[in-house]
Amino acid sequence: MRVPMTEYLRINLDTELWECRVCEQSLGDARGNYKEGTLVYDRDPREIHQSIIDPERYEFTFAPDPTYCRILEYYCPSCGVQLETEYLPPGHPPTVDMLWDIDSLREQWQARGVDPEQVITYGPDDGSEPEGARHSHASQGGAA
Repeated sequence: MRVPMTEYLRINLDTELWECRVCEQSLGDARGNYKEGTLVYDRDPREIHQSIIDPERYEFTFAPDPTYCRILEYYCPSCGVQLETEYLPPGHPPTVDMLWDIDSLREQWQARGVDPEQVITYGPDDGSEPEGARHSHASQGGAA
């Protein structure tokens, strides 16, 4: 069972691996950080945010200072689709932006009895929600 997590990332619950949704490339352990399985481009922020005023005349030009900011772009190593971008101080490790309880995720989707890729990506054919697809806290004592 494969669960879409972002536009370009999914978790394969059978193999417990992150995957690219474009080319199905494995990106590593789903219990870890998918960024470890990507290609990383450490960009000079001045390439993205160019100076507004003349850098020859002014120290501060409204462009990010590369001694204080870097831009990391993460790409699928197989198809090259850009998966994520983040701004970090130099020397800071990549952030862990998603951590999932894989066992609970698997249990929830098995209990729903629907294919997560069909529900999340396409939705039901007739415009209604598939049985079990709606989020509910009724079984936990809360209101549905």
